[in-house]
Amino acid sequence: MKHLSPLLAVLSLAGCGQSDSDPGPGGVTVGEARALDQAAAMLDERKPPAEVLVPSEGQDGTATPAAE
Repeated sequence: MKHLSPLLAVLSLAGCGQSDSDPGPGGVTVGEARALDQAAAMLDERKPPAEVLVPSEGQDGTATPAAE
């Protein structure tokens, strides 16, 4: 039984991690940081195709300025 107690202590500590309400990077909580990372990943996946970003030609053959 003496050999089992250190193993149980290590296993019980392995389950401890940061909770969502613990402070995280940049003054937000861990849960908020995770949500921001997921939102950023979703926005990165939704980037328009490159051909959409190419300016179209006007009637006189010159490129029209991009809308700002």
